[in-house]
Amino acid sequence: MGLYERYLAFRIRRHDGDPPDHIALVITERDLLERGAYETLTDFFEWAVEYASQVTVYVSVLDAAAVPALQRELERIDAPRPVAVRGPDDKARADAPIRIGIGLGGKHEFTSAVRTLAERVDEGELDPAAIDDEDVEAHLVFPSEPDLVIKTGAERLSDFMIWQSVYSELYFTDVNWRDFRKRDFLRAVREYCNRSRRFGR
Repeated sequence: MGLYERYLAFRIRRHDGDPPDHIALVITERDLLERGAYETLTDFFEWAVEYASQVTVYVSVLDAAAVPALQRELERIDAPRPVAVRGPDDKARADAPIRIGIGLGGKHEFTSAVRTLAERVDEGELDPAAIDDEDVEAHLVFPSEPDLVIKTGAERLSDFMIWQSVYSELYFTDVNWRDFRKRDFLRAVREYCNRSRRFGR
């Protein structure tokens, strides 16, 4: 770790605010085509687990045909904790400490959860008047709410965890994924510690 990275890490340790316990990252399929992209992702996991107990990565995909190859590559990634990789057609919950979604958009995930709830109502298993937030969250592939969402390269989130990230702190950086370094990650964590979270209030 360089001198500046050590300085940032020191500032985070000395900060009164707690670091994020769940960190999410939004990148694109094009980012993963860059040379060294998977090595950077492995590094990111190492950096993130120093602070967070959960890490979620969403890979925004424009070409659906790219999903199978991306999923195979990401399932082989070397990570410091167990990884769960989910694609657009996967409905099983991602309960591992590190979770990766490939093209599994928030609208798709939420629609699938609502459809499942409607089926349970139709089968008489569930009273429509009794449905609450917890029922919806129980049917999401990625149920946990990120404290911090990092987006590289542009100020837009795309279709990412629209239910779960409603109260998340969003951090946008102009740095592209191919150039993302530990100092950029630590800046995001420091910025999170400096913010006063309102949770919609």
